[in-house]
This record gives sequence, C-alpha cells and structure tokens, in this order.
Amino acid sequence: MSFDPVDYTSLDVPAAPFSDPARIPHFPEGSVPRHLGVIMDGNGRWAKQRGMERTQGHRAAEPVVFDTIAGAIEAGVRYLSLYTFSTENWKRSPSEVRFLMGFSRDIIHRRVTQMDDWGVRVRWAGRRPRLWKSVIDELEAAMERTRHNTRIDVIFCINYGGRAELADAATDIAREVAAGHIKGSKVTEKMIAQHLYNPDIPDCDLVLRTSGEQRTSNFLPWQAAYAELDFVPELFPDCGRDVLWRAIDDYIHRDRRFGGVDQA
Repeated sequence: MSFDPVDYTSLDVPAAPFSDPARIPHFPEGSVPRHLGVIMDGNGRWAKQRGMERTQGHRAAEPVVFDTIAGAIEAGVRYLSLYTFSTENWKRSPSEVRFLMGFSRDIIHRRVTQMDDWGVRVRWAGRRPRLWKSVIDELEAAMERTRHNTRIDVIFCINYGGRAELADAATDIAREVAAGHIKGSKVTEKMIAQHLYNPDIPDCDLVLRTSGEQRTSNFLPWQAAYAELDFVPELFPDCGRDVLWRAIDDYIHRDRRFGGVDQA
C-alpha cells in the first residue's frame, strides 16, 4: 500500500477527521494496533537543516501532531501515546526547556476544543516533580473536559520516563507492603501493571519512531515489551497521517507470536 506524500508543515490546522473518506485506507477489521506509541523525534534536526533555531522545529511539529491524531482516529486506533517530553529532556539548554514547557502548555490550551470536537479523551503520563504547574493545570483541565470522550484516548507523555514509571510503581508497592496490604513475596507482574501511571490502558502494540534513530529511548518499556517497532527515516515535521498509515500497513503484515511458535 502506498500513500502520496503531503507537506504537512504547510498546514496551519490539519483537516478534520473523516473530512475526505476517499483518502482513508481500508484496514481489515481487527488488524489495526489497539495501542500505538509515537516517538516524535527530529524537530531540532529539521530546523537545523533549514538554518533555523531548534524551537522553529518544535513549532513546525504542532500541526503534524494533530494530523497524526486525525490519522489514528481514521485508522481506528483506540489509544495513542505521544512521547512529548522525556525525563531526560531536562538536560537540554534552559532556553529550549523553557520554550518546550510554555509551548506544551499553550498547545494543550489552544487545541483542547479541537480535541474535544474530535472525540479525543486527553490523558497524561509522567511525573509531577519539575513539570511546570501551568502545564499540569492545562493537562488536568483538558482531561476533565474530555473525560467522557470515547473515540480515542491520546496520552501525552510529558516529563515521562519508562524507568521512572517503574520506579514510581515499585515505590507505591513498597508503601503497600509496609502498610501490610501486600506481602513482599507475593508481588506479581499483574500487580506492577496495576501501579503504572495509567493501568487501564492496554499494552502497546506498535511503537513508531521518526528521524531514523533505532532505539526506544526509555519509552513505555513495560507496556511495549512485545510491541512491534517501526523506525522511519522522516524527521517528525515531515510526517503526518500518511506516515502513520504506512506504519500500520506494515504492522498488519507482521507475524506476532508473543514468545510462541508459528503453528502453520
């Protein structure tokens, strides 16, 4: 299956979902990943290639984020996790961190009506410490406004790190052991999963990373233990729903055995 490339960076606001049904590929029923994670990488390099400041790459990524959400809705994805700001991103320059915090806050505020109209339920995965209160306030307001939406859950992973999530889960379990609610010798995988940031969200089926880098960078290590991986060469501002659809098309042709063997 092939898709015509589109210059998504030229779009101020992506086309609404289902606006052009003829463009939407037909995926066999039940074949689309239920939970898809996207590592949105390459904004800084995209800007550098054009002689711009790194922040311009982040600005160019905004319409692509929402075009990706639109494409996920059209494909039938139920949960979409977007790696927005990692616990390691604090190592970047103070000026870039300030920009990313303010920009993340403003995007959520500016786009919440659009997401609500699209039937998006806004979720958040990440740590509170260090994250700007204004960002948390906008996330919580968006989560409250959209909490009854059921078309797609979009999880913004902001101040998120997979190891941090597991450490936080272990800390919570340790507290329950100390309180006598859990026996330390009876900790199970199911129990750990129940203490993750969003325990109701199913495991990740497909992780897509842009920019050509071939690593998962501390993204959903527990949830994506058996996820299919797709590393695409495009820098994130050059992506959009067509890149997402291409990854889904590749995914549905893979043989997932989860440690078993092919019985054919």
